[in-house]
Amino acid sequence: MKRSLILICSLLLAGSAFAQGTISPDLLAMTASAPVSVGSLAGSASTAASTGSVANSASASAGLKTTSSPTTVTVLVQFSSVPTTALASSLGSSGAVLQKQFKHFPKVQVLTVPVAMVPIIAKLPGVKYISLNRPVVRHLDLTTATVGSSIANQSGWTGAGVGVAVIDSGIDVTNNDLNVAHSSTSRVVYSQDFVGTGTQDFYGHGTHVAGIIGGNGANSGGFYAGVAPQVNLVNLRVLDQNGSGTDAQVIEAIDTAISLQQTYNIRVINLSLGRDVYETWQLDPLCQAVEAAYQAGIVVVVAAGNDGRDNSAGTNGYGTITAPGNDPWVITVGAMKTNGTTDPSDDTIASYSSKGPSLVDNFVKPDLVAPGNMVSSLRVAGSTLDVEYGAANQVSPTTYGGSASSPSVYFVLNGTSMATPVVSGAAALLIQQNPAITPDEVKGRLMLTANKTFPTSSVATDPTTGLQYTSYYDIFTVGAGYLNVTAALNSTAMAPGTCPSPVAVYDAATGTVAIVNANQVAWGSQVAWGSQVAWGSQVAWGSQVAWGSSVSSATQVAWGSQVAWGSDVSFAVATPMTQSTTQGFNTLWGSTSAWATETPGAASISGKGEK
Repeated sequence: MKRSLILICSLLLAGSAFAQGTISPDLLAMTASAPVSVGSLAGSASTAASTGSVANSASASAGLKTTSSPTTVTVLVQFSSVPTTALASSLGSSGAVLQKQFKHFPKVQVLTVPVAMVPIIAKLPGVKYISLNRPVVRHLDLTTATVGSSIANQSGWTGAGVGVAVIDSGIDVTNNDLNVAHSSTSRVVYSQDFVGTGTQDFYGHGTHVAGIIGGNGANSGGFYAGVAPQVNLVNLRVLDQNGSGTDAQVIEAIDTAISLQQTYNIRVINLSLGRDVYETWQLDPLCQAVEAAYQAGIVVVVAAGNDGRDNSAGTNGYGTITAPGNDPWVITVGAMKTNGTTDPSDDTIASYSSKGPSLVDNFVKPDLVAPGNMVSSLRVAGSTLDVEYGAANQVSPTTYGGSASSPSVYFVLNGTSMATPVVSGAAALLIQQNPAITPDEVKGRLMLTANKTFPTSSVATDPTTGLQYTSYYDIFTVGAGYLNVTAALNSTAMAPGTCPSPVAVYDAATGTVAIVNANQVAWGSQVAWGSQVAWGSQVAWGSQVAWGSSVSSATQVAWGSQVAWGSDVSFAVATPMTQSTTQGFNTLWGSTSAWATETPGAASISGKGEK
């Protein structure tokens, strides 16, 4: 994915008050060719003000993609409060046509508007923020044994009774691996289409994801079972046959998942998809949607993205986390390679796994990593991915004792798309074990018990190009560590408060980066983290972390295996986790610059994976 350097005002970078009455670059690129006179703009704003709506000018989303300007554009409009009839009338007078509104997000609407009227609508009192309806795309034998879920399954932790919503390209409900054991009853308990062509998986991505979460291995004698083989699955299709969707479709699916929460005991949402970060998490509509799910008591697990090799902006792949993985409340997952064994000690990071910190807000992401390279799961015969990769990615039935002449039922895919459902399955096991556990407690437990032992660096080779990529095991690459399901289930530690991902703060005077609690950063009066954050009131990863321009490897200390959940010190030093850097860090914390990607990236990558 190509990424372009763009300018973002320092106020936005600091997370402070938003610019008023402005149009952001991704909309500005369209509106520039359709100028609106100052007189027309002032007249419309004045008329709207007379309706008695809440007065608050809008700011716009950041981006850089320039296209030929269409006559109309579909946007997501966020309002300061639930829009009144008078405000709706003003929008209609400006040429806006309502396309969609949401039950659980009443202050967000999808509108089609004339491009030339965007500056006028942005100035209407009551309009808080306008962004494009952006595209999003899709981003087990060894896998389950590596993270310890196969042992957990043998102990009775299977995810039984827990609902997981898979917001993806659909699920093949006819696959026997997704049935109740020894039955023809499907565990896909609900399906809904947000694309317009049915709930079937024409792309082949969502079914693969569903198999990693909850396949029971019926087609392989249990050989290719998922992490939580008795969970119930809710199929919410938002990606088309090419693996593409939009913000609005994903938001509507999340809205639906919240509505169905009680009916199907939906406790986890899996999002193996993403798009570029254009604005602070406080204004990103996808982030607002996942936070609503989190507030409703649903664990939201999101792919980090697959841009860890991207050095087009001189950052060596740092700062490439995609949205909504940039949200502090979700669990953002990077991808590891099992390297053909069930022993996690020889596992290494997938060089394509996106790295933090998150753009604009500098959250420490990913939160943890899980197996995501060359993962075998359910195949959808004839789907786009099946046709694209063909026999090279199909798992031979002889692998699990079948006949070589039998059709292949399983398929290999790679990416953070595949690592994400591993963590979603793990969350379902914790919820089955303790139904009262909260999203914060799930996140804290999984991060706390993650394995912390890594090499200093590793080198990966792309099987197609032969190019080699060196990865370093810092907190922006592996987060809190490598998922360990057995340790998570055996632990009794409970986070005493909320668990937003911490923030990396750069000190230009000393050239150092400190990892601090989110509540220590001035986000403005709109944000309240609560009185108690689980990471404690001081520095989460220690103040020794220094990434100056001359530092090529290692200061100590990230998360050790001995953790104190107290109010003063969050994580004690035990097993060191190497910190490393390159000149990319200096660029990340420039005084006026950040990065946005031009084209949304996938959360799954080419079929061969990497060695």
